[in-house]
Amino acid sequence: MQFLQQLNLNAANQGVSTGTQWISSNGNTIESFSPVDGKLIGTVVSADEASYKQVMAAATKAFEEWRMMPAPKRGEIVRQVGDALREYKEPLGQLVSYEMGKSLQEGLGEVQEMIDICDFAVGLSRQLYGLTMHSERPLHRMYEQWHPLGTVGIISAFNFPVAVWAWNAALAWICGNVCIWKPSEKTPLCSVAVQNIVAEVFKKNNVPEGVNCLVNGAREVGEMMSNDINIPLVSATGSTRMGKELNKAVAARLGKTILELGGNNAIIISKDADLDMALVGCVFGAVGTAGQRCTTTRRLIIHEEVYEIFKQKLVNAYKQIKIGNPLDATNHVGPLIDKDAVAMYLKAIEQGKQQGANFVVEGGVVEGFESGCYVQPCIAEAKNEMQIVQHETFAPILYLMKYKTIDEAIAMQNGVPQGLSSSIFTLNMREAELFLSHKGSDCGIANVNIGTSGAEIGGAFGGEKETGGGRESGSDAWKAYMRRQTNTLNWGSSLPLAQGIKFDF
Repeated sequence: MQFLQQLNLNAANQGVSTGTQWISSNGNTIESFSPVDGKLIGTVVSADEASYKQVMAAATKAFEEWRMMPAPKRGEIVRQVGDALREYKEPLGQLVSYEMGKSLQEGLGEVQEMIDICDFAVGLSRQLYGLTMHSERPLHRMYEQWHPLGTVGIISAFNFPVAVWAWNAALAWICGNVCIWKPSEKTPLCSVAVQNIVAEVFKKNNVPEGVNCLVNGAREVGEMMSNDINIPLVSATGSTRMGKELNKAVAARLGKTILELGGNNAIIISKDADLDMALVGCVFGAVGTAGQRCTTTRRLIIHEEVYEIFKQKLVNAYKQIKIGNPLDATNHVGPLIDKDAVAMYLKAIEQGKQQGANFVVEGGVVEGFESGCYVQPCIAEAKNEMQIVQHETFAPILYLMKYKTIDEAIAMQNGVPQGLSSSIFTLNMREAELFLSHKGSDCGIANVNIGTSGAEIGGAFGGEKETGGGRESGSDAWKAYMRRQTNTLNWGSSLPLAQGIKFDF
């Protein structure tokens, strides 16, 4: 395929890099099969202990030089990375679509997110502001400043194989940090392609080797990172189970984490909603990326007065969904990532039926595709307290439930262990404001008259409860990648003590 050649990928790729240099490793070989057609795209070599140590040594050395470069100059290099991503947007978007299985439009959109966060980071490189404070002591000045942490570890998931890395890396770089990236073993070629793109830019700018490192591999590589005292911050995206284990390891050494874990996102459909507008948000939220987004809409909480009307709109809309090769722009839904995901989807449907869920749009594997990874998005009437509804299934299964009062709807929305994204469709201003108030959604993201999926990079991204905590991307998320230091300067000729303490001798 032409896009593989454009991205300098071949049948066998190295998987460990300190930036522009690829490091030999005796690690396991990772085979990347496309869920689109089941074909082997290529292989990547995992990091082993020796190559990991080599990468870590390069990162530690590079930090000494990189952190001393003025932040606006680091920003200029990130700007060039954004330009390079613009140049490679089409082939990289195609690779994301082919290796992960999301629609081409979503693949291109993911690369656009990378470009956008680079643009955001460029401006931010001149805005790493600290505060000045008035001292209670005469002839003293107080202020705070922010310093880089050092080496930032980034562990990303298969569903966004490049964008979430960029959210972290672009901000970490302009803050003066160096990065080590462990991508998902399910989408390793995307990481190799990105490494090649960034390497071109870094080489032109004489960036020290070790600022952008890559360590492909499975769980054991992630464990090396989480236990490494030389990585003060680990930003990880994945399941709640994974996040809990990682957090234990990092916390045991008093390190820092940014965790973006499970989501069980709901949309409330008010009796005062614009139902046609809500339909678009609900269908895309539920079936986009074949239900494999952390922000995927998994529950619809619908007012009893419009429940039957809206349910029928959904059923009719699902009949129009086109399932097929995601590189064909006329298709809405591509495959699940692999056959393990298909088995999990089928098991969830069976459990739902056993627990009393009523499927108004039946699910199942779609026949006729070689990979065996295409499934039918389905809809089930259910109760919020059902065990299967409380659990996040990474697949296109949508649960419907009724409510009577807005307080009841908000309680249902909040009544799950996860707390990532949430939404309400209503033209009632009081309902909208209540949903956004202290008594409203307990999620990190709360939207009105848009769906749960499709966050912009300008806002901080992340959630609460079992979603993990911490924020990535926009707003003041940059502060997580730096350490705060309070400074007090005495420019007088005496040494008064704080709080009026006397210490004469």
